[in-house]
Amino acid sequence: MSGSKHFAMSFLTVAVGALAGLAALLGVFARGDGSFVTVTSPRGVTYQMATSGVYAYNSHEVVAEGVGWDVFTLFVAVPALLLVAYLMARRPFAARLAAIGLFGYCLYQYLEYSMTWAFGPLFPVFIAIYSLSLAGIVWFGVETARAGVLGHFSSNYPRRSLTALNVTMGSLLALLWIGRITTGLGGDLAATGIEGETTLVVQALDLGLVVPTALFVAYLVWRGSAAALAIGAAYVVTAVAMSAALVAMMVSASIVNGDIALPPIVIFGGFTVWAAWIAARIYRGIREHGVALGSERAPAGEGQRWTGSTASA
Repeated sequence: MSGSKHFAMSFLTVAVGALAGLAALLGVFARGDGSFVTVTSPRGVTYQMATSGVYAYNSHEVVAEGVGWDVFTLFVAVPALLLVAYLMARRPFAARLAAIGLFGYCLYQYLEYSMTWAFGPLFPVFIAIYSLSLAGIVWFGVETARAGVLGHFSSNYPRRSLTALNVTMGSLLALLWIGRITTGLGGDLAATGIEGETTLVVQALDLGLVVPTALFVAYLVWRGSAAALAIGAAYVVTAVAMSAALVAMMVSASIVNGDIALPPIVIFGGFTVWAAWIAARIYRGIREHGVALGSERAPAGEGQRWTGSTASA
């Protein structure tokens, strides 16, 4: 791959990081003075609505969660994007996969933000971030496939562990959100946390995007083709970021509300550690120089499909 293409990929990664950093910075430091009023939605749900800052006209609870997410994005996700951009010419294969995973995180976050937050000054920034992230996923994915993925992964790739992680996380989210949707359809809207929103945006995105993607990636990784292992390597980065961001959201909301939601914090904290352990194993075993496209030979233990004897727990 040419140096100009590496530069262009680095530039896009930095652009997404810069825009996400700007949005997160304003979300953390321009969130207002914390004032709110008690209002009742047209659906009859009474809630506290923030009255100042870039997140004005949103539920006070949602703002508290969003600030935690913004803190994680500002101090973890954005530096990670900048690091990946720096490594694009030095470790291009690993950097592209990690960038795809981080783009997946930004795509989800700012797609949700653009549909959840009340219309405000950051709306155009949210759209720019998730659209550039989607473009990055497609572009980097195409370039990775074009360069070839065979021979890049160690025979110690934690295929079974990644499959178990995705199935467990996808199943848990499905159970949580189906239960909440059932409660709402039964008439108890307040218990769904819908508050000032017109619908359950998070549940729609998780059940429509996150859960199917997690289960499909689990299926692909379990089957074990070289392409599937590349997809899993990218997705596990998204899983680490999303799990950690959920913990940050819940901790932030707990601080604001004075009520620590310990069980979900522990559960998703466990998912974060689990996913990070798997990611470390995958990326530690990546070889930058794989098998040339069209070659019929692969390093020992690798090939177009993996067998149970080469799969690691």
